[in-house]
Amino acid sequence: MDIEALRTYCLSKPGVTESFPFDEYTLVFKVMGKMFALVPLERTPPQCNLKCDPERAVELREEYDGIIIPGYHMSKTHWNTLLLHGIPPKFIVELVDHSYDLVVSKMTKKMKEELKNLS
Repeated sequence: MDIEALRTYCLSKPGVTESFPFDEYTLVFKVMGKMFALVPLERTPPQCNLKCDPERAVELREEYDGIIIPGYHMSKTHWNTLLLHGIPPKFIVELVDHSYDLVVSKMTKKMKEELKNLS
């Protein structure tokens, strides 16, 4: 999956916005103002940081050794960095969904209701 396909998929999800809050090279996707994906545009090979359940994060790192690694410049417990060209696109979509769902699950009832109304 390339960066543009990832971007298109992230933006297709309800309540998602994109911005460059840190610098002009790091594209950030947020749902209702909360980060769920970061894409460092200057990195080669193409990469993406995604939020992940801590136990699943460790399992993924073991299963995809060298392709899914602890989150670069992120909490190593809650974030993974994916090297996009080493992972099947369907699985990347699954991991994006997992990240998005984790962030949504931590929202207040009010925010969840607002998000539901956007769908």
